[in-house]
Amino acid sequence: MADWQIIDSHCHLDFPVFDGVRPQRVVAALQAGVGRIIVPGVAAKDFQRVVDTASAFANVYFSLGLHPCFMPEHQADDLQILADWVAQYPVCAIGEIGLDFYIPDHDSAAQIALLKAQLKIAKQHQLPVLLHVRKAHDVMLKTLRDLQFEQGGIVHAFNGSAQQANIYIKMGFKLGFGGTLTYPGSHRIRALAAELPLESIVLETDAPDMPLYGRRGEPNQPAYVADVLKELAQLRVEPIETIATLTSANVEQLLSLN
Repeated sequence: MADWQIIDSHCHLDFPVFDGVRPQRVVAALQAGVGRIIVPGVAAKDFQRVVDTASAFANVYFSLGLHPCFMPEHQADDLQILADWVAQYPVCAIGEIGLDFYIPDHDSAAQIALLKAQLKIAKQHQLPVLLHVRKAHDVMLKTLRDLQFEQGGIVHAFNGSAQQANIYIKMGFKLGFGGTLTYPGSHRIRALAAELPLESIVLETDAPDMPLYGRRGEPNQPAYVADVLKELAQLRVEPIETIATLTSANVEQLLSLN
């Protein structure tokens, strides 16, 4: 067991790929020093699965949201379903929500409308958000400004510029770094992670997706966030214990885990 504990701030532990091995993956994470795991919902039809997954483990928390990559699956009444579930269950955030303009033939207007509706739910309940953003950071920042969104949140798998990073930070957001950080060729992301203040960084896996360097072809898992931590410590030339403590405190404070 590690001398430190960290949080995997973004892990789809509810996904079917973990069926049959979920308890083992949680135990492996604990043994690797991963004390808590955040599971974001992505579609209304799976909300029960997310809640059941989190309820099965004392150290697993959850959020609920309608993900932009699943636009074809979302139904007309899903926003009302989301609002009802958020009012009824102890979610730590609204998410995973956002904008993905990388998807071929995406409908940006529909994505923005869905995002705005969910940001309003988050504002109503004074909850932070877990954001998915690809090829859309400027539009996301404008949307947050337009709605005067002040609850903050996490920009999961951050892949924007230093300028965009600093704007998010000023708006109360933390930036998530995961498997991409471990690839030697990810020069821009590695440079950002090395330079940004630790107070603005959280760690994640996005398991079972975003495999780490050297682990392509196998499902990612929450235990591997410890490898992200070690890579970040090498990049920043800072003690692992310091990074573990601060990045975990960032998640605890933002998502009110304590």
